Amino acid sequence: MTNPRPSRHGATASAASAPRTPSIPPADPSTDPRRWKALAVLATGLALIVIDGSIVAVSLPTIIGDLGLDLTDAQWVSTSYAVVLSALLLITGRVGDLVGRRKLFLAGVGLFVIASVLAAMAAGAAALIAARLLQGVGGALILPSTLSTVNATFRGSERAAAFGVWGAVMAGAAALGPLLGGWLTSSFSWPWIFLVNVPIGVLVLAGTLAWVGETREAPRPQRRRRDLDVLGALLSALALGSLVFAIVESTTLGWWTEKSPLELGGLTLHAPGGLSFTPVLLLVGLVALVAFVRLEAARGAAGREVLLDLSLFRLRAFAWGNLTAGTVAIGEFGLLFVLPLYLVNVLAMSSLQAGLVLAAMAGGAFLSGTLARHLAAAIGAPGTVLVGLGLEVLGIGVLAGLLGPSTPVALLVATLVVYGLGLGLASAQLTSTVLAPVPREQSGQGSATQSTVRQLGTALGTAISGALLAVGLAARTDSLTGDAARYGQAMTDSAGSILSQLRAQGAGSGTLDQLDTVFADGARIAMAGSAGFLLLGLIGAVAVARAARRQGAVPQS
Repeated sequence: MTNPRPSRHGATASAASAPRTPSIPPADPSTDPRRWKALAVLATGLALIVIDGSIVAVSLPTIIGDLGLDLTDAQWVSTSYAVVLSALLLITGRVGDLVGRRKLFLAGVGLFVIASVLAAMAAGAAALIAARLLQGVGGALILPSTLSTVNATFRGSERAAAFGVWGAVMAGAAALGPLLGGWLTSSFSWPWIFLVNVPIGVLVLAGTLAWVGETREAPRPQRRRRDLDVLGALLSALALGSLVFAIVESTTLGWWTEKSPLELGGLTLHAPGGLSFTPVLLLVGLVALVAFVRLEAARGAAGREVLLDLSLFRLRAFAWGNLTAGTVAIGEFGLLFVLPLYLVNVLAMSSLQAGLVLAAMAGGAFLSGTLARHLAAAIGAPGTVLVGLGLEVLGIGVLAGLLGPSTPVALLVATLVVYGLGLGLASAQLTSTVLAPVPREQSGQGSATQSTVRQLGTALGTAISGALLAVGLAARTDSLTGDAARYGQAMTDSAGSILSQLRAQGAGSGTLDQLDTVFADGARIAMAGSAGFLLLGLIGAVAVARAARRQGAVPQS
Protein backbone atom coordinates (compact mmCIF):
# COMPACT_ATOMS: atom_id res chain seq x y z
CA MET A 1 0.00 0.00 0.00
CA THR A 2 1.29 3.45 -0.85
CA ASN A 3 1.05 6.38 1.50
CA PRO A 4 -1.66 8.98 0.83
CA ARG A 5 -0.54 11.67 -1.59
CA PRO A 6 0.29 14.95 0.12
CA SER A 7 -1.53 18.04 -1.03
CA ARG A 8 0.34 21.13 -2.20
CA HIS A 9 0.18 22.37 1.39
CA GLY A 10 1.96 19.21 2.62
CA ALA A 11 -1.10 17.80 4.42
CA THR A 12 -2.41 14.30 3.82
CA ALA A 13 -5.09 14.11 1.22
CA SER A 14 -7.23 11.59 3.07
CA ALA A 15 -7.18 11.32 6.81
CA ALA A 16 -9.46 8.33 6.56
CA SER A 17 -6.66 6.26 5.09
CA ALA A 18 -4.31 6.94 7.98
CA PRO A 19 -5.45 4.00 10.18
CA ARG A 20 -4.50 1.56 7.41
CA THR A 21 -0.89 2.83 7.41
CA PRO A 22 1.39 1.45 10.15
CA SER A 23 2.36 4.09 12.67
CA ILE A 24 6.09 4.50 13.25
CA PRO A 25 7.14 4.96 15.99
CA PRO A 26 4.55 3.24 18.21
CA ALA A 27 2.30 5.51 20.22
CA ASP A 28 4.38 4.85 23.31
CA PRO A 29 7.68 3.10 22.52
CA SER A 30 8.66 3.34 26.19
CA THR A 31 6.24 0.43 26.88
CA ASP A 32 7.83 -1.87 24.28
CA PRO A 33 8.87 -5.00 26.25
CA ARG A 34 11.86 -5.47 23.90
CA ARG A 35 13.35 -2.05 24.65
CA TRP A 36 16.13 -3.23 27.00
CA LYS A 37 17.15 -6.03 24.64
CA ALA A 38 17.13 -3.43 21.87
CA LEU A 39 19.40 -1.22 23.97
CA ALA A 40 21.84 -4.11 24.37
CA VAL A 41 21.91 -4.62 20.59
CA LEU A 42 22.33 -0.91 19.88
CA ALA A 43 25.09 -0.65 22.51
CA THR A 44 26.91 -3.59 20.90
CA GLY A 45 26.65 -1.93 17.49
CA LEU A 46 27.95 1.30 19.00
CA ALA A 47 30.83 -0.56 20.68
CA LEU A 48 31.69 -2.12 17.31
CA ILE A 49 32.37 1.21 15.62
CA VAL A 50 33.84 2.97 18.68
CA ILE A 51 36.34 0.16 19.29
CA ASP A 52 37.30 0.31 15.63
CA GLY A 53 38.20 3.95 16.08
CA SER A 54 40.77 3.11 18.74
CA ILE A 55 41.72 -0.54 18.13
CA VAL A 56 44.21 0.54 15.47
CA ALA A 57 46.20 2.62 17.99
CA VAL A 58 48.32 -0.15 19.53
CA SER A 59 48.52 -2.15 16.30
CA LEU A 60 49.70 0.85 14.28
CA PRO A 61 53.46 0.37 14.90
CA THR A 62 53.16 -3.22 13.60
CA ILE A 63 51.10 -2.10 10.59
CA ILE A 64 53.65 0.64 9.85
CA GLY A 65 56.43 -1.96 9.77
CA ASP A 66 54.51 -4.58 7.77
CA LEU A 67 53.12 -2.23 5.12
CA GLY A 68 55.98 0.31 5.08
CA LEU A 69 53.85 3.31 6.10
CA ASP A 70 55.25 6.78 6.77
CA LEU A 71 53.93 9.23 9.39
CA THR A 72 51.35 10.73 7.02
CA ASP A 73 50.10 7.26 6.01
CA ALA A 74 49.86 6.31 9.69
CA GLN A 75 47.82 9.43 10.41
CA TRP A 76 45.47 8.62 7.55
CA VAL A 77 44.98 5.04 8.70
CA SER A 78 43.81 6.44 12.04
CA THR A 79 42.10 9.56 10.74
CA SER A 80 40.34 8.50 7.50
CA TYR A 81 37.74 6.55 9.46
CA ALA A 82 36.80 9.54 11.61
CA VAL A 83 36.97 11.99 8.67
CA VAL A 84 34.26 10.12 6.76
CA LEU A 85 32.22 9.65 9.94
CA SER A 86 32.24 13.38 10.68
CA ALA A 87 31.58 14.33 7.05
CA LEU A 88 28.51 12.08 6.67
CA LEU A 89 26.86 12.03 10.10
CA LEU A 90 24.62 15.04 9.48
CA ILE A 91 23.16 13.64 6.27
CA THR A 92 22.84 10.07 7.57
CA GLY A 93 21.19 11.27 10.77
CA ARG A 94 18.65 13.17 8.68
CA VAL A 95 18.07 10.20 6.36
CA GLY A 96 17.47 8.01 9.41
CA ASP A 97 14.87 10.46 10.70
CA LEU A 98 13.01 10.24 7.39
CA VAL A 99 13.32 6.64 6.19
CA GLY A 100 13.74 4.84 9.52
CA ARG A 101 16.63 4.45 11.95
CA ARG A 102 16.43 0.66 12.11
CA LYS A 103 16.82 0.38 8.33
CA LEU A 104 19.82 2.66 8.42
CA PHE A 105 21.36 0.72 11.32
CA LEU A 106 21.03 -2.60 9.46
CA ALA A 107 22.58 -1.14 6.30
CA GLY A 108 25.43 0.38 8.29
CA VAL A 109 26.33 -2.82 10.13
CA GLY A 110 26.29 -4.82 6.88
CA LEU A 111 28.56 -2.31 5.12
CA PHE A 112 30.86 -2.11 8.14
CA VAL A 113 31.36 -5.89 8.16
CA ILE A 114 32.22 -5.92 4.42
CA ALA A 115 34.68 -3.03 4.85
CA SER A 116 36.32 -4.83 7.79
CA VAL A 117 37.04 -7.85 5.60
CA LEU A 118 38.58 -5.58 2.95
CA ALA A 119 40.75 -3.88 5.59
CA ALA A 120 42.03 -7.24 6.79
CA MET A 121 42.97 -8.16 3.21
CA ALA A 122 44.83 -4.88 2.52
CA ALA A 123 48.39 -5.30 1.27
CA GLY A 124 49.38 -1.63 1.15
CA ALA A 125 48.65 1.82 2.49
CA ALA A 126 46.20 2.80 -0.27
CA ALA A 127 44.07 -0.34 0.11
CA LEU A 128 43.98 -0.08 3.90
CA ILE A 129 43.06 3.62 3.88
CA ALA A 130 40.33 2.95 1.27
CA ALA A 131 38.87 0.19 3.45
CA ARG A 132 38.99 2.47 6.48
CA LEU A 133 37.10 5.11 4.48
CA LEU A 134 34.41 2.52 3.69
CA GLN A 135 34.27 1.55 7.35
CA GLY A 136 33.64 5.22 8.07
CA VAL A 137 30.62 5.20 5.76
CA GLY A 138 29.22 2.19 7.63
CA GLY A 139 29.93 3.84 10.96
CA ALA A 140 28.17 7.02 9.80
CA LEU A 141 25.03 4.96 9.18
CA ILE A 142 25.28 3.23 12.58
CA LEU A 143 26.17 5.99 15.04
CA PRO A 144 23.24 8.44 14.69
CA SER A 145 20.82 5.52 14.44
CA THR A 146 21.82 4.23 17.88
CA LEU A 147 21.62 7.51 19.77
CA SER A 148 18.42 8.81 18.15
CA THR A 149 16.71 5.43 18.64
CA VAL A 150 17.59 5.51 22.34
CA ASN A 151 16.39 9.10 22.60
CA ALA A 152 13.09 8.25 20.87
CA THR A 153 12.45 5.02 22.80
CA PHE A 154 13.13 5.77 26.47
CA ARG A 155 11.44 8.24 28.82
CA GLY A 156 12.10 9.77 32.23
CA SER A 157 14.43 7.91 34.54
CA GLU A 158 14.75 5.08 32.00
CA ARG A 159 16.10 7.56 29.45
CA ALA A 160 18.74 8.73 31.95
CA ALA A 161 19.74 5.10 32.56
CA ALA A 162 19.84 4.36 28.82
CA PHE A 163 21.98 7.44 28.15
CA GLY A 164 24.25 6.32 30.98
CA VAL A 165 24.71 2.94 29.27
CA TRP A 166 25.31 4.66 25.92
CA GLY A 167 27.89 7.04 27.40
CA ALA A 168 29.64 4.28 29.35
CA VAL A 169 29.90 2.15 26.21
CA MET A 170 31.23 5.14 24.25
CA ALA A 171 33.95 5.82 26.82
CA GLY A 172 34.74 2.24 27.79
CA ALA A 173 34.82 0.86 24.24
CA ALA A 174 37.20 3.60 23.09
CA ALA A 175 39.49 2.78 26.01
CA LEU A 176 39.14 -1.00 25.51
CA GLY A 177 40.08 -0.84 21.82
CA PRO A 178 43.86 -0.63 22.38
CA LEU A 179 43.83 -3.64 24.74
CA LEU A 180 41.88 -5.75 22.27
CA GLY A 181 44.10 -4.56 19.42
CA GLY A 182 47.26 -5.41 21.34
CA TRP A 183 46.02 -8.90 22.21
CA LEU A 184 44.87 -9.71 18.66
CA THR A 185 48.06 -8.35 17.08
CA SER A 186 50.38 -10.20 19.48
CA SER A 187 48.41 -13.48 19.59
CA PHE A 188 47.45 -13.65 15.92
CA SER A 189 48.25 -10.84 13.45
CA TRP A 190 47.10 -7.29 12.83
CA PRO A 191 44.39 -8.19 10.22
CA TRP A 192 42.46 -9.78 13.09
CA ILE A 193 41.73 -6.34 14.56
CA PHE A 194 39.35 -6.01 11.60
CA LEU A 195 38.23 -9.63 11.20
CA VAL A 196 36.91 -9.68 14.78
CA ASN A 197 34.16 -7.34 13.58
CA VAL A 198 32.63 -10.02 11.35
CA PRO A 199 31.07 -12.42 13.92
CA ILE A 200 30.05 -9.53 16.19
CA GLY A 201 28.45 -7.73 13.26
CA VAL A 202 26.46 -10.83 12.30
CA LEU A 203 25.13 -11.14 15.87
CA VAL A 204 24.16 -7.45 15.87
CA LEU A 205 22.25 -7.92 12.61
CA ALA A 206 20.35 -10.87 14.07
CA GLY A 207 19.57 -9.03 17.30
CA THR A 208 18.36 -5.97 15.38
CA LEU A 209 15.93 -8.03 13.32
CA ALA A 210 14.63 -9.71 16.50
CA TRP A 211 14.35 -6.85 19.01
CA VAL A 212 14.91 -3.35 17.63
CA GLY A 213 11.74 -1.56 16.58
CA GLU A 214 11.58 1.00 13.79
CA THR A 215 11.47 4.70 14.70
CA ARG A 216 11.45 7.77 12.50
CA GLU A 217 10.51 11.40 12.71
CA ALA A 218 6.80 12.19 12.62
CA PRO A 219 5.76 13.97 9.40
CA ARG A 220 5.86 17.76 9.55
CA PRO A 221 3.20 19.07 7.18
CA GLN A 222 4.88 22.42 6.67
CA ARG A 223 7.97 20.76 5.15
CA ARG A 224 8.54 18.47 2.20
CA ARG A 225 9.68 15.18 3.68
CA ARG A 226 11.92 14.18 0.75
CA ASP A 227 13.56 17.57 0.33
CA LEU A 228 17.03 16.35 1.29
CA ASP A 229 19.72 18.98 1.61
CA VAL A 230 22.16 17.59 -0.95
CA LEU A 231 24.10 20.84 -1.42
CA GLY A 232 24.43 21.15 2.35
CA ALA A 233 25.81 17.61 2.50
CA LEU A 234 28.40 18.43 -0.17
CA LEU A 235 29.44 21.67 1.53
CA SER A 236 29.75 20.05 4.97
CA ALA A 237 31.81 17.18 3.54
CA LEU A 238 34.06 19.64 1.67
CA ALA A 239 34.52 21.79 4.78
CA LEU A 240 35.32 19.01 7.21
CA GLY A 241 37.37 17.01 4.72
CA SER A 242 39.49 20.01 3.66
CA LEU A 243 40.25 21.07 7.23
CA VAL A 244 41.33 17.61 8.37
CA PHE A 245 43.21 16.90 5.12
CA ALA A 246 45.18 20.13 5.51
CA ILE A 247 46.25 19.35 9.07
CA VAL A 248 47.22 15.74 8.33
CA GLU A 249 49.16 16.61 5.17
CA SER A 250 50.84 19.67 6.71
CA THR A 251 53.76 17.48 7.78
CA THR A 252 54.39 16.58 4.14
CA LEU A 253 53.28 19.78 2.38
CA GLY A 254 54.63 22.32 4.87
CA TRP A 255 52.62 24.80 6.92
CA TRP A 256 53.32 27.91 4.83
CA THR A 257 56.08 27.46 2.25
CA GLU A 258 56.03 24.35 0.09
CA LYS A 259 58.04 21.38 1.30
CA SER A 260 56.44 18.97 -1.20
CA PRO A 261 53.77 19.37 -3.90
CA LEU A 262 50.26 18.01 -3.47
CA GLU A 263 49.91 14.57 -5.09
CA LEU A 264 46.35 13.70 -6.13
CA GLY A 265 45.46 10.78 -8.38
CA GLY A 266 48.75 10.86 -10.24
CA LEU A 267 48.68 14.66 -10.56
CA THR A 268 51.42 16.84 -9.06
CA LEU A 269 50.04 20.21 -7.99
CA HIS A 270 51.97 23.30 -6.87
CA ALA A 271 50.40 26.29 -5.13
CA PRO A 272 51.37 29.70 -6.60
CA GLY A 273 54.36 31.68 -5.35
CA GLY A 274 56.02 28.79 -3.55
CA LEU A 275 53.11 28.65 -1.12
CA SER A 276 52.22 25.35 0.51
CA PHE A 277 48.81 23.87 -0.21
CA THR A 278 48.14 23.68 3.56
CA PRO A 279 46.86 27.29 3.96
CA VAL A 280 44.98 26.95 0.66
CA LEU A 281 43.15 23.87 1.91
CA LEU A 282 42.45 25.49 5.28
CA LEU A 283 40.95 28.51 3.49
CA VAL A 284 38.81 26.25 1.28
CA GLY A 285 37.55 24.44 4.38
CA LEU A 286 36.68 27.67 6.22
CA VAL A 287 34.91 29.17 3.18
CA ALA A 288 32.91 25.97 2.68
CA LEU A 289 32.01 25.96 6.38
CA VAL A 290 30.71 29.55 6.25
CA ALA A 291 28.77 28.75 3.06
CA PHE A 292 27.25 25.68 4.73
CA VAL A 293 26.06 27.66 7.77
CA ARG A 294 24.55 30.39 5.54
CA LEU A 295 22.81 27.77 3.39
CA GLU A 296 21.32 26.04 6.43
CA ALA A 297 20.07 29.36 7.79
CA ALA A 298 18.43 30.21 4.46
CA ARG A 299 16.80 26.79 4.08
CA GLY A 300 15.55 26.84 7.65
CA ALA A 301 14.03 30.31 7.18
CA ALA A 302 12.27 29.04 4.04
CA GLY A 303 10.80 26.06 5.90
CA ARG A 304 12.85 23.51 3.94
CA GLU A 305 14.65 20.43 5.26
CA VAL A 306 18.08 21.15 6.74
CA LEU A 307 21.03 19.03 7.77
CA LEU A 308 21.93 21.33 10.65
CA ASP A 309 19.02 22.92 12.48
CA LEU A 310 20.63 26.14 13.67
CA SER A 311 17.69 26.81 15.98
CA LEU A 312 19.06 24.07 18.25
CA PHE A 313 22.04 26.28 18.99
CA ARG A 314 19.72 28.77 20.67
CA LEU A 315 19.67 26.16 23.44
CA ARG A 316 22.77 27.29 25.30
CA ALA A 317 23.41 23.93 26.96
CA PHE A 318 23.32 22.27 23.55
CA ALA A 319 25.59 24.88 21.95
CA TRP A 320 28.20 24.92 24.73
CA GLY A 321 27.95 21.15 25.12
CA ASN A 322 28.88 20.55 21.50
CA LEU A 323 31.86 22.88 21.76
CA THR A 324 32.94 21.01 24.87
CA ALA A 325 32.45 17.59 23.25
CA GLY A 326 34.55 18.61 20.24
CA THR A 327 37.53 19.95 22.19
CA VAL A 328 37.44 16.99 24.58
CA ALA A 329 37.48 14.52 21.67
CA ILE A 330 40.53 16.29 20.21
CA GLY A 331 42.40 15.83 23.48
CA GLU A 332 41.28 12.24 24.09
CA PHE A 333 42.09 10.87 20.65
CA GLY A 334 45.31 12.84 20.40
CA LEU A 335 46.47 10.82 23.40
CA LEU A 336 45.35 7.53 21.81
CA PHE A 337 47.41 8.27 18.68
CA VAL A 338 50.70 9.26 20.32
CA LEU A 339 50.89 7.21 23.52
CA PRO A 340 50.98 3.74 21.85
CA LEU A 341 53.77 4.94 19.53
CA TYR A 342 55.75 6.02 22.60
CA LEU A 343 55.11 2.76 24.48
CA VAL A 344 56.12 0.53 21.56
CA ASN A 345 58.95 2.58 20.06
CA VAL A 346 60.58 4.17 23.13
CA LEU A 347 59.80 1.73 25.98
CA ALA A 348 60.17 -1.24 23.59
CA MET A 349 56.85 -2.83 24.59
CA SER A 350 55.04 -5.41 22.52
CA SER A 351 51.57 -4.59 21.18
CA LEU A 352 50.03 -6.69 23.96
CA GLN A 353 52.08 -4.99 26.69
CA ALA A 354 51.12 -1.56 25.37
CA GLY A 355 47.50 -2.65 25.29
CA LEU A 356 47.69 -3.80 28.90
CA VAL A 357 49.08 -0.42 29.96
CA LEU A 358 46.23 1.35 28.19
CA ALA A 359 43.80 -1.10 29.81
CA ALA A 360 44.31 0.91 33.00
CA MET A 361 42.47 3.71 31.23
CA ALA A 362 39.70 1.31 30.15
CA GLY A 363 39.33 -0.01 33.69
CA GLY A 364 38.97 3.47 35.12
CA ALA A 365 36.45 4.41 32.42
CA PHE A 366 34.26 1.35 32.95
CA LEU A 367 34.31 1.78 36.73
CA SER A 368 33.41 5.46 36.74
CA GLY A 369 30.94 5.03 33.88
CA THR A 370 28.85 2.68 36.00
CA LEU A 371 29.09 5.01 39.02
CA ALA A 372 28.36 8.20 37.12
CA ARG A 373 24.60 8.01 37.66
CA HIS A 374 25.00 7.90 41.42
CA LEU A 375 27.34 10.89 41.41
CA ALA A 376 24.97 12.72 39.06
CA ALA A 377 22.11 12.10 41.49
CA ALA A 378 24.13 13.90 44.17
CA ILE A 379 25.67 16.81 42.25
CA GLY A 380 23.82 16.79 38.92
CA ALA A 381 24.97 15.63 35.49
CA PRO A 382 26.77 18.92 34.62
CA GLY A 383 28.66 18.75 37.91
CA THR A 384 29.65 15.16 37.15
CA VAL A 385 31.00 16.28 33.77
CA LEU A 386 33.10 18.94 35.52
CA VAL A 387 34.57 16.40 37.93
CA GLY A 388 35.30 14.01 35.08
CA LEU A 389 37.02 16.57 32.89
CA GLY A 390 38.99 17.84 35.87
CA LEU A 391 40.37 14.32 36.38
CA GLU A 392 41.14 14.01 32.67
CA VAL A 393 43.07 17.28 32.62
CA LEU A 394 44.98 16.24 35.74
CA GLY A 395 45.79 12.80 34.34
CA ILE A 396 46.96 13.89 30.90
CA GLY A 397 48.84 16.89 32.29
CA VAL A 398 50.85 14.69 34.65
CA LEU A 399 51.34 12.18 31.84
CA ALA A 400 52.82 14.84 29.57
CA GLY A 401 55.34 15.66 32.30
CA LEU A 402 56.24 12.00 32.92
CA LEU A 403 57.14 10.88 29.41
CA GLY A 404 60.83 10.16 29.03
CA PRO A 405 63.13 7.48 27.62
CA SER A 406 62.91 5.38 30.81
CA THR A 407 59.67 6.35 32.59
CA PRO A 408 58.52 3.67 35.09
CA VAL A 409 55.49 1.79 33.76
CA ALA A 410 53.80 1.85 37.19
CA LEU A 411 53.64 5.66 37.09
CA LEU A 412 52.08 5.58 33.63
CA VAL A 413 49.48 3.04 34.76
CA ALA A 414 48.53 5.03 37.86
CA THR A 415 48.15 8.21 35.82
CA LEU A 416 46.05 6.45 33.19
CA VAL A 417 43.70 5.12 35.89
CA VAL A 418 43.04 8.68 37.05
CA TYR A 419 42.54 9.77 33.45
CA GLY A 420 40.20 6.83 32.79
CA LEU A 421 38.07 7.64 35.84
CA GLY A 422 37.54 11.12 34.46
CA LEU A 423 36.85 9.77 30.98
CA GLY A 424 34.02 7.57 32.22
CA LEU A 425 32.40 10.30 34.31
CA ALA A 426 32.52 12.93 31.58
CA SER A 427 31.39 10.75 28.68
CA ALA A 428 28.54 9.08 30.54
CA GLN A 429 26.88 12.37 31.51
CA LEU A 430 27.85 14.88 28.83
CA THR A 431 25.59 13.31 26.21
CA SER A 432 22.46 13.37 28.37
CA THR A 433 23.19 16.94 29.51
CA VAL A 434 23.59 18.23 25.98
CA LEU A 435 20.55 16.44 24.51
CA ALA A 436 18.20 17.01 27.45
CA PRO A 437 16.74 20.30 26.13
CA VAL A 438 16.36 18.99 22.54
CA PRO A 439 12.70 18.30 21.57
CA ARG A 440 11.96 14.63 20.89
CA GLU A 441 10.97 15.28 17.27
CA GLN A 442 14.45 16.74 16.68
CA SER A 443 16.32 13.94 18.45
CA GLY A 444 17.85 12.74 15.19
CA GLN A 445 19.13 16.23 14.41
CA GLY A 446 20.46 16.73 17.92
CA SER A 447 22.17 13.37 18.22
CA ALA A 448 23.64 13.56 14.70
CA THR A 449 25.00 17.04 15.40
CA GLN A 450 26.66 15.96 18.62
CA SER A 451 28.03 12.78 17.03
CA THR A 452 29.41 14.84 14.13
CA VAL A 453 31.17 17.20 16.52
CA ARG A 454 32.64 14.27 18.46
CA GLN A 455 33.89 12.55 15.30
CA LEU A 456 35.29 15.77 13.90
CA GLY A 457 37.15 16.14 17.18
CA THR A 458 38.38 12.57 16.84
CA ALA A 459 39.74 13.24 13.35
CA LEU A 460 41.27 16.55 14.36
CA GLY A 461 42.74 14.96 17.49
CA THR A 462 44.73 12.44 15.48
CA ALA A 463 45.68 15.05 12.87
CA ILE A 464 46.75 17.71 15.38
CA SER A 465 48.57 15.23 17.61
CA GLY A 466 50.48 13.83 14.62
CA ALA A 467 51.35 17.34 13.45
CA LEU A 468 52.57 18.33 16.94
CA LEU A 469 54.62 15.13 17.14
CA ALA A 470 56.25 15.95 13.79
CA VAL A 471 56.96 19.53 14.90
CA GLY A 472 58.45 18.30 18.18
CA LEU A 473 60.68 15.78 16.42
CA ALA A 474 61.84 18.33 13.84
CA ALA A 475 62.72 20.79 16.59
CA ARG A 476 64.89 18.25 18.42
CA THR A 477 66.63 16.39 15.58
CA ASP A 478 69.25 19.15 15.29
CA SER A 479 70.55 18.08 18.72
CA LEU A 480 71.40 14.56 17.46
CA THR A 481 75.09 13.75 17.07
CA GLY A 482 77.13 10.91 15.60
CA ASP A 483 75.25 7.96 14.06
CA ALA A 484 71.99 9.17 15.61
CA ALA A 485 71.99 12.23 13.32
CA ARG A 486 71.61 9.91 10.30
CA TYR A 487 68.25 8.66 11.55
CA GLY A 488 66.53 11.91 12.58
CA GLN A 489 64.41 12.34 9.45
CA ALA A 490 63.78 8.61 9.17
CA MET A 491 62.38 8.61 12.72
CA THR A 492 59.85 11.28 11.74
CA ASP A 493 58.96 9.61 8.44
CA SER A 494 58.45 6.20 10.08
CA ALA A 495 56.48 7.57 13.07
CA GLY A 496 59.23 6.16 15.31
CA SER A 497 59.12 2.57 14.05
CA ILE A 498 62.78 2.82 13.02
CA LEU A 499 63.63 2.65 16.74
CA SER A 500 62.33 -0.92 16.92
CA GLN A 501 64.24 -1.81 13.76
CA LEU A 502 67.49 -0.37 15.14
CA ARG A 503 67.06 -2.36 18.37
CA ALA A 504 66.55 -5.53 16.37
CA GLN A 505 69.72 -4.75 14.41
CA GLY A 506 71.74 -4.24 17.62
CA ALA A 507 72.38 -0.51 17.24
CA GLY A 508 74.62 1.12 19.86
CA SER A 509 73.11 2.33 23.11
CA GLY A 510 74.38 5.87 22.53
CA THR A 511 72.50 6.13 19.26
CA LEU A 512 69.31 4.61 20.70
CA ASP A 513 69.44 6.78 23.83
CA GLN A 514 69.57 9.95 21.76
CA LEU A 515 66.74 8.85 19.46
CA ASP A 516 64.59 7.68 22.38
CA THR A 517 65.02 11.03 24.10
CA VAL A 518 64.07 12.97 20.98
CA PHE A 519 60.96 10.85 20.34
CA ALA A 520 59.90 11.10 24.00
CA ASP A 521 60.26 14.90 23.81
CA GLY A 522 58.13 14.99 20.66
CA ALA A 523 55.49 12.83 22.36
CA ARG A 524 55.48 15.18 25.36
CA ILE A 525 54.77 18.16 23.09
CA ALA A 526 51.89 16.28 21.44
CA MET A 527 50.56 15.22 24.85
CA ALA A 528 50.74 18.79 26.15
CA GLY A 529 48.63 19.85 23.16
CA SER A 530 46.03 17.23 24.09
CA ALA A 531 46.02 18.52 27.67
CA GLY A 532 45.40 22.03 26.36
CA PHE A 533 42.31 20.94 24.42
CA LEU A 534 40.95 19.08 27.44
CA LEU A 535 41.44 22.23 29.50
CA LEU A 536 39.40 24.15 26.92
CA GLY A 537 36.75 21.44 27.26
CA LEU A 538 36.72 21.91 31.03
CA ILE A 539 36.16 25.64 30.59
CA GLY A 540 33.34 24.88 28.16
CA ALA A 541 31.80 22.46 30.65
CA VAL A 542 31.49 25.31 33.16
CA ALA A 543 29.40 27.19 30.60
CA VAL A 544 27.33 24.04 29.97
CA ALA A 545 26.56 23.73 33.68
CA ARG A 546 25.45 27.38 33.88
CA ALA A 547 23.30 27.08 30.76
CA ALA A 548 21.67 23.87 31.98
CA ARG A 549 20.74 25.52 35.28
CA ARG A 550 19.20 28.50 33.49
CA GLN A 551 17.21 26.30 31.12
CA GLY A 552 16.18 23.87 33.81
CA ALA A 553 17.39 21.15 31.49
CA VAL A 554 19.57 19.18 33.85
CA PRO A 555 18.61 15.52 33.38
CA GLN A 556 17.62 13.73 36.49
CA SER A 557 19.45 10.54 37.19
